[in-house]
Amino acid sequence: MKQKFYDTAVKQEKAILVGVITPNETAEQGKEYLDELEFLVETAGGKTVKTFTQKMLRPERSTFVGTGKLEEIKAYVDAEEIDIVVFDDGLSPSQLRNIENELQVKILDRNNLILDIFAARAQTSQARTQVELAQLQYLLPRLTRLWTHLERQKGGIGMRGPGESQIETDRRIILNKISLLKERLKLIDRQNETQRKNRGQLIRVALVGYTNVGKSTIMNMISKSEVFAENKLFATLDTTVRKVVIDNLPFLLSDTVGFIRKLPHHLVECFKSTLDEVREADILLHVVDVSHPNFEDQIKTVNETLKELGAIDKPVITVFNKIDAYKPIPVDPSEPEIKLTLNDFKQSWMAKNNSPAIFISALNKENIDEFRSIVYERAKAIHTERYPYDNLLY
Repeated sequence: MKQKFYDTAVKQEKAILVGVITPNETAEQGKEYLDELEFLVETAGGKTVKTFTQKMLRPERSTFVGTGKLEEIKAYVDAEEIDIVVFDDGLSPSQLRNIENELQVKILDRNNLILDIFAARAQTSQARTQVELAQLQYLLPRLTRLWTHLERQKGGIGMRGPGESQIETDRRIILNKISLLKERLKLIDRQNETQRKNRGQLIRVALVGYTNVGKSTIMNMISKSEVFAENKLFATLDTTVRKVVIDNLPFLLSDTVGFIRKLPHHLVECFKSTLDEVREADILLHVVDVSHPNFEDQIKTVNETLKELGAIDKPVITVFNKIDAYKPIPVDPSEPEIKLTLNDFKQSWMAKNNSPAIFISALNKENIDEFRSIVYERAKAIHTERYPYDNLLY
């Protein structure tokens, strides 16, 4: 008898992306946001086959995009057998329901996609608890669409039965679960606080920055550790702390979760405990991907998140990473032949405005000695001021 073999490989879902360009955004910004969304889809394991954009004063209240654009999207979904449609902004419960009814495929918004990636990459108990809490908080106002299988065929008087009661029951279950997760996080926070106290009085240095700028690569390079690093968004969720010694000065170096535009607010709230290392750090190493065409916007996003965390006033060393991938950029779009080289950039207002700044390639280990020297001098200054009678450094 001939043996049958079945293909157990997971099918890569085909996705299309949808974005709205409002008057306060340029077409270039809209494209960049969708490029980032495409990277998120790739990180989640999907494949983007097409993007749709529409210029509007504001997203449509009921369907996010206009009726004509939604019909265009539906025609493409049906013709190409698309599995997922991903929207670049958060969708309200009613928008989500209306779009699903029209397109009849799986609908995700940016928040849901990020939560899905976080859920897949959470490793420790703390990260899994934080992600589960954020998922439940996202799910709570969207319960109605999950219980459509309980609805009666005909609406009207006398038809409001099991569906609504089941929704209320489920809402209570989720609210109870949220309370339990918050209590669990408080316990984990207390344990982490005890661990931080047990680390002694060492200077603390924290790596911060946009996602996928090379923080984990720098962590591995300077601490000689094996922190997971990958060219995908949110490769690192859990805060990793390592003891590092430069010359005769020991200090603690922590690698934190990367920031991103439009990060769901409840996700920031849930991960604030993970980012305690940032709030308690003595020095922040703000890592910037200098090869990214819009790194200035990424710097702004990181600074806004640091402000939300109450860490914007800490001493900062700006680390412009990936100089090996830097390409000269036009100074003026009307004169594309005049380009800003890396040496020009080092002398620019951007570098001086983010002083002290260091330009490195963590991947190729370029300018690493200078990088270590700057970190050492800053950490030494704080150590000397804090412990003037410590002869460790003399």
